[in-house]
Amino acid sequence: MQLFLNEVSARHPDEHIVMVIDGAGWHRSDALKAPANIYLLKLPPYAPELNPVEHVWDELREKFFHNRTFHSLDALEDQLTLALNTLALDPDRISSIVSWPWIIAALITSFMN
Repeated sequence: MQLFLNEVSARHPDEHIVMVIDGAGWHRSDALKAPANIYLLKLPPYAPELNPVEHVWDELREKFFHNRTFHSLDALEDQLTLALNTLALDPDRISSIVSWPWIIAALITSFMN
């Protein structure tokens, strides 16, 4: 998780990022340190429906994997790479999926405190 945070931070050095995290063990580690441009917004326990990334996964399944089979794990990985790169190049699409009012409100509140 630390490597992931560092990579996201390095790829978006001039952006302020709110990353919603759940109760997964790798999200709760005391050793985990968010880079300066990333704010970790912790969800309450047992609330996966609040996690916006679940809707990103829905988008991936629906638009890139619907009714598909793959002849190999490499072919599946290639399709996932294509899907993730496509979404990464379309920030408006991602924003429409994950910018829920409660996330925006939490963001505003956290930066005002």
